[in-house]
Amino acid sequence: MTRYLGRRAVELVIVFLGVTLIVFLMVFALPGDPIAALGGDRPLPANVIAELRGRYHLDEPVLQQYLRYLGGLFTGDLGTTFQGQSVADRMSSRWPVTITLALTAWGIEVVLGVLLGLFAGLRKGRFGDRLVLAGTILATSVPVFVVAVTAQLVLGVRLGWFPVAGTADGWPSGYLLPATVVAIFGLASVTRLMRGSVIDTLNSDFVRTLRAKGLRERRVVGVHVMRNSALPVMTYLAIDLGYLLGGTVVVEGVFNLPGVGQLLFQAIRTHEGPTVVGVSTALILIFLLTNLVVDLLSSVLDPRIRHE
Repeated sequence: MTRYLGRRAVELVIVFLGVTLIVFLMVFALPGDPIAALGGDRPLPANVIAELRGRYHLDEPVLQQYLRYLGGLFTGDLGTTFQGQSVADRMSSRWPVTITLALTAWGIEVVLGVLLGLFAGLRKGRFGDRLVLAGTILATSVPVFVVAVTAQLVLGVRLGWFPVAGTADGWPSGYLLPATVVAIFGLASVTRLMRGSVIDTLNSDFVRTLRAKGLRERRVVGVHVMRNSALPVMTYLAIDLGYLLGGTVVVEGVFNLPGVGQLLFQAIRTHEGPTVVGVSTALILIFLLTNLVVDLLSSVLDPRIRHE
C-alpha cells in the first residue's frame, strides 16, 4: 500500500502541474490585455497600464508567471484579483453555497439513481425497465442550460413551487430545484450503471447458489445483490462528487446562487484571469483528491481488489 500511495502521489502531482499549466496558459497566454480591459469604454493611460502590469507581473514571460503562481500555492495563496482582493478570500464566503448545492444534488443521485437502477435491473426487458431507460436517454439529451431555464420558468415562475433565484429561503427549498437540475445528468448515469451491475450480479453463480439453498428473495436482493452491485456505482458516485463541485457554474449562473461556480462564471465574463485560475486550481485539487480517496476505498468495498 505504501508503494501504491507513493506512485499515486507522483501521478497526482504530474496531472496537477499539467492541468494547471494548461489553464494558466489559456488564461494568460492568449491574445488580449486584461489590464487594458479594466478601463471599459475609457482607455487607461499608458503609464497606469504599465504600473498595473508590473504590479501583477504581467510583464514577465508567461512561464515565469506560472512558476511564481506555483510558489504562492505552497503558502495557500491562490492569487490576487485585479482589484486587489485575495482570490481565496472571495472563494471562502462562497464555498458553503456550492458545497450545499453539490451535496444536495449528490444525495438525489444516490437515492434515486440506486433505486431506479435496482428497479430496472430486477425487471429487465419489461415495461418498467424500458421506461427507465427511455427516461435516462431523455435526461442526457437535453443541454443543462435548457433544463435549468425551463425548470426555473415552469416550476419557479408559473407554478411558484420553488424560489426563482437566490438562497434567501435557505435549505432545502432554496436549493432543491437547482440541485435537481444539476443531478439529472449524473442521475441518468448512476441509474444505467446500477441497472447493468444488478443484471450482471443476478446472473452470477453465487446468486443461483443462494436461491438453490432456499434463501428468501428479499435477502438475496437486499443484501447480496445490492452489496456486490454497489462497487462500480459507489466508485462513480465518489468521482462524480468532484464533478458536481466544479460543474455547478451554469446552474449557479441561471439561478443566481452566490457560489464558487457563479464566481467563476463572472470572472470568465469580466476577463478576471487570477480568479479563473485560482478557482480552477481549487476545483482541480478537489477532483484529484476525490479520485485518490475512491481508489483507496475501493479495496474496502471489495476485498478482491488489491493495489499491491
